[in-house]
Amino acid sequence: MPRHKSPTRRRMLRAAVSRTECTSPSFVTLTVQGPDLADFDPMGFDQACRLFFRRDGQRELAMPTASHNGWLAQFMLMRSATRPWVRLYTVRAFRPEECELDIEFVLHGDAGPASAFASRARPGDPVGLFPEGIGYVPTPTAQSQLLVADESAVPALLSILEQAPADLTGDAYLEVPTGDDIRPVPAPAGVTVHWLPRDDHSAIPGRLALQTLTSSWKLPPEQRIYCWVAGESGLATGLRRHLVKEQGVPKSDVSFLGYWKHGKSSPG
Repeated sequence: MPRHKSPTRRRMLRAAVSRTECTSPSFVTLTVQGPDLADFDPMGFDQACRLFFRRDGQRELAMPTASHNGWLAQFMLMRSATRPWVRLYTVRAFRPEECELDIEFVLHGDAGPASAFASRARPGDPVGLFPEGIGYVPTPTAQSQLLVADESAVPALLSILEQAPADLTGDAYLEVPTGDDIRPVPAPAGVTVHWLPRDDHSAIPGRLALQTLTSSWKLPPEQRIYCWVAGESGLATGLRRHLVKEQGVPKSDVSFLGYWKHGKSSPG
């Protein structure tokens, strides 16, 4: 079965930062607002959105105009002086009555343009949004779930847990930079939440979760399980390989999403 669902309506949307909130030492939430968001097609769970924001020195936010995947060709043809940054982020929450949308960022100083933008964002800063789909597509016959994320996918996993059915059972593993990033999670009673704080600035994100799962997690006997793994590429591909080859989980029951790759910057 396909491991992705797309929204029915997709067009470029303009908005502006309305407020920011420090969620924990390593995370900040930006709320953006604007009348264009009345056309946002919410899908919930781990729905992603392309986020466009200005580069340093740009006074205006220039954006592609295509209402389909042709936006990328337009984007690449833009002059470097006007081309904005674009990154893929999870929609943390959407409030249609206020035309407001929340996006949660991981902060790592000025090491990346999105982190720098999030840490300095002020009300009124313009942004652009292009809705994408969801990768969380559970196997209908699964009896339990295994959900795994490093910090880049923590907002997506938290969103999944908040919207999960009350009878969901399984385990959720969330790797975060420090113990101070652990927070309350409104998960279903049948889901055990495991926080994995690294507390090691030199460690590669996702490796702690990969090591923990490959060394201690065992497939429940006589159960069909759906697995969702997201974050750094090594975590997503490494855990999928282990689940399929060592645990015997069918490939069709594993959704794996490499949000980023260590040592490689995102294009755009």
